[in-house]
Amino acid sequence: MKIERIETFLVPPRWLFCRIETSDGVVGWGEPVVEGRAEVVRAAIDVLAEYLIGQDPLQIERHWQVLTKGGFYRGGPVLSSAVAGLDHALWDIAGKVYGAPVAALLGGRVRDRVRVYAWVGGDEPSAIGEAVAEQVEAGMTAVKMNASGQIQISPSVAEINDIVTRLTAARSVLGDSRDVAIDLHGRVGVAGARRILQAVEGLQPMFVEEPVLPEQMAHLPEVIATSTVPVALGERLYHRSDFLAPLNAGVAVVQPDVSHAGGISELRRIAVLADAHGALLAPHCPLGPISLAASLQVSFATPNFLIQEQSRGIHYNTTDLTSYVVDPTPFTWTDGHAEWNPLPGLGITVDEEAVRAADRTGHAWRNPLWTHDDGSFAEW
Repeated sequence: MKIERIETFLVPPRWLFCRIETSDGVVGWGEPVVEGRAEVVRAAIDVLAEYLIGQDPLQIERHWQVLTKGGFYRGGPVLSSAVAGLDHALWDIAGKVYGAPVAALLGGRVRDRVRVYAWVGGDEPSAIGEAVAEQVEAGMTAVKMNASGQIQISPSVAEINDIVTRLTAARSVLGDSRDVAIDLHGRVGVAGARRILQAVEGLQPMFVEEPVLPEQMAHLPEVIATSTVPVALGERLYHRSDFLAPLNAGVAVVQPDVSHAGGISELRRIAVLADAHGALLAPHCPLGPISLAASLQVSFATPNFLIQEQSRGIHYNTTDLTSYVVDPTPFTWTDGHAEWNPLPGLGITVDEEAVRAADRTGHAWRNPLWTHDDGSFAEW
C-alpha cells in the first residue's frame, strides 16, 4: 500500500482540510491550518507531499521525523501545522487499516468519556450570565470565556474590575460544582497579568489561559508565583521542547493544539512530558470537526487529561462543527462529555461532497487587527 494522492480543501469559516488516498483506496483526513494563514499552510502541504507520495502510509513516525527534520530550517507554526494535518490523516488511515480507533493504537483508552467545555461570550455581565445559563441547561459542566475585550497592556483599575465582574457573573450561575476558565490571550503585560491573577483568585477559575505572550516566557515564573490560580498556555507552542520552560516554571495546564503542534504524534509526546512535571493536558481546539476528532483520540488515551476545548458556539465560527461530517453523533455531548467512539481511525466520516463544494467557494479569513486609543498595535 502506497500513498497515491494528497489534496487540500479551503473550507469556510476558516478551516483547511487535507485528504490522503492510498493505492488500496483507504482514505485518511486531516486538518492542517493556521487561522488567518490557511493558504500558506496549503502551500506547505504541497511541498511536503513531494516526499509522501509513493510512501507506505503506515510508517507514521518515520514520516513525522522526515517531515519535521528533513529541511535545514525547521519549526514554526506553518510547517508544524502542515505536518499536523498530514499526521492526522496518516493515523486515520492506520486506524482504518487495523480496524481500530486511533486511541486504541496509542495504547487504549484510559477513560470512557471526555469532559468538554463550552465557549461563552457577551460584553455585559447580564449577557454572560444568560449565556452560561444556556450552557448549564444544555448539561455542560464547564465554560470558558475571554477575560475581556480589547485591553491596555497595563490595564486600568476599571478594566481589571470589569474582568472580575464578568467572572463573578459566570460563577454566580455555575455555582461551586461547575467550572469557569478565562482567556487573557496574551493581551496584557507581565505586571498586568500578575494584577489580574491576584484579582480573580477568590473566584477560583479552573485556569487562566495565556496570561503572557510566548516571547515573555522568561517572566512566567513570577507570574505563576503571583497567586494560586492555575496558569494554562500552549496554543502558540509547536514542539515539545517549547513546553520545557513553562513546565519548569510551574504551568499547571498545557494546551497544545493538535492542528498546530505536529499532530497526534507530537500532542501525545507533549502530554507525556507534562505528566512528568505534574501538569495536566487541556488540548486547544477552536477549529473544525477533523481537528476535534483527532484531539479527542489523544484525550481518551491520556492519563493526565483535564478537559477538551471544542468550537461549537465560538463567535468567529459561522459554520457548525458538524457541517462537513456525515454523522454528527461523535460531537453530541452528554452531560458535558464526549462519549467513547469505537469507530476506526479518527471515528468520523467526512462528507466529501460537502467539502469539495465548500472548497469551490473557499475563504480568506483573517483575524481582526486592533489598535489602542493612541493608534498603537493591540493584541487580539
